[in-house]
Amino acid sequence: MAFTSAVNGGALAKIRGRVLPPRSCPTVCGGGDREGGVGGRRREHGALEAEVMAVLWAEARPMTATEVHGALGDPELVHKTVLTVLGRLHAKGLLDRERLGRAHAYAPRRGPADEVASQMNQALARGADRMAVLQHFVAGLDPEDERALRDLLDAGE
Repeated sequence: MAFTSAVNGGALAKIRGRVLPPRSCPTVCGGGDREGGVGGRRREHGALEAEVMAVLWAEARPMTATEVHGALGDPELVHKTVLTVLGRLHAKGLLDRERLGRAHAYAPRRGPADEVASQMNQALARGADRMAVLQHFVAGLDPEDERALRDLLDAGE
């Protein structure tokens, strides 16, 4: 049995007494466009992965998907989405996964500083002209970060 609803501007399916959102619902189904689609909001590309990593780093212990979902504190976020993100982060080599009863517990393989440094090195390696990339990077630093970089370079000599 299906019926039309003004909610989310589309038809909602009713199965076994439960009302299911339409496929265009971005916060529940992952559908919709990048700007949020019909009636919802959509995170920027990679934002949920970053939020999940931040939760795992802050807790500093292996966590199940249910624990991560709760720590994210977003009532519109579906548990299965968190499972998917954790699976993708594990496949990318960013998380370790161990069996914990019927679930898995996830923990970061590296700390946040190590991960950001790795990303910076990967970005540098992608540049055709490493010197130009480094020059633009240093030019974009605020004075405090530039001093810290100079101190690190001087200490290494």
